[in-house]
Amino acid sequence: MNDLSIYFTPLTEDKVNYHEEQIGQIIISNYGSFPEIESDSIAVFSVPEYRGDSSHISCESNSEFRSSFMALSQSKNWKKKIYDLGTIVPGEQLKDTYFAISSVVYELIKNGVVPVMIGGSQDLILAAYEAYAKLEQLVNICSIDHSLDIGAPDVEVGHSAYLTSLLLKRPCYLFNHANIGLQIPYAQPKELKLVENLFFDVCRLGEFNDDFKRAEPHLRNADIINLDFNSIKASELCSQNANPNGFQSQQICQISRYAGISDKVNFFGIFNYVDFNKISDKLLAEILWYFIDGYQSRWGDFPVSSKAGYYKFNVELENGNHAIIFYKSHKSDRWWMEVPYPPQKGSKYERHHLVPCSKEDYDRAMKNEMPDLWWKTYQKLT
Repeated sequence: MNDLSIYFTPLTEDKVNYHEEQIGQIIISNYGSFPEIESDSIAVFSVPEYRGDSSHISCESNSEFRSSFMALSQSKNWKKKIYDLGTIVPGEQLKDTYFAISSVVYELIKNGVVPVMIGGSQDLILAAYEAYAKLEQLVNICSIDHSLDIGAPDVEVGHSAYLTSLLLKRPCYLFNHANIGLQIPYAQPKELKLVENLFFDVCRLGEFNDDFKRAEPHLRNADIINLDFNSIKASELCSQNANPNGFQSQQICQISRYAGISDKVNFFGIFNYVDFNKISDKLLAEILWYFIDGYQSRWGDFPVSSKAGYYKFNVELENGNHAIIFYKSHKSDRWWMEVPYPPQKGSKYERHHLVPCSKEDYDRAMKNEMPDLWWKTYQKLT
């Protein structure tokens, strides 16, 4: 792995004596001696860069989330190493910060390390995306957000218009975008129409509240998890910046754990963390804990090679045009469905034609109904 220490400012030495079951006792932190990072691990770092959001121009971070995180207890099943690399200090220009982030994320994911980035304004997701572009890898992004953050094509790149910037990049490596937690008052009709035309996925906040299972396949299908801290209900944070409606604290921790347990997720970013107080710091610490706990508990059953460990169900629709193949894992009871794609496209879509789904999709197919998720994926593949 290339030297990443040049991008980081070390942490201030922690003088607290943590007991052996606390995270502070096991985490490998950058206190001036940059750690040798092993693969199959997690690397946490912070980036207090807010210049992409005109309403938050300060680049100073007074967050104490690390102290809250270190004091939490580790779980007995945690075997993989956790690193805290420190802070990427904003560069002279915003593009300098972008370069540092993309360089760090690229090096980590290339070497089998999952970056956990604490932002900063949400436009920093563009820098993380550039790391995947360097790898020439098609990616799925799942955003936990109250809005779609599309913006107009002529609008300057910013925290509320990053998705348009991703779509306009050439070549474009974004295969799918899913939004969990959308609140319709914050979405323009033309934005919803664009999402529909692109065959992207939306799980509205009300739908999530009715049944969390609707969101789980989107989290399992993502490479990148993009969590907007402002999607959390303001009363949960003692915050003046968040919205009156949003996720409850236990819901956002549940989302975080399901993101961590997904075999496919290899980047977790938490953005728009700007209103520091004891409650928000503790909640951020718990969000990190649940993601790490999920990561440490991964089943390793994404069906990318042999299907020996799966039940296979072949559902013929009555119109005779399509047969849908479903797989159910022996280990986790989770479901996937197979979507065909043109063979001339080679391995480009190899990671995307097996789509995480729910049992409800199988039940729908058994009633001769085409699952929406199958149809959307088929349109993108062909």
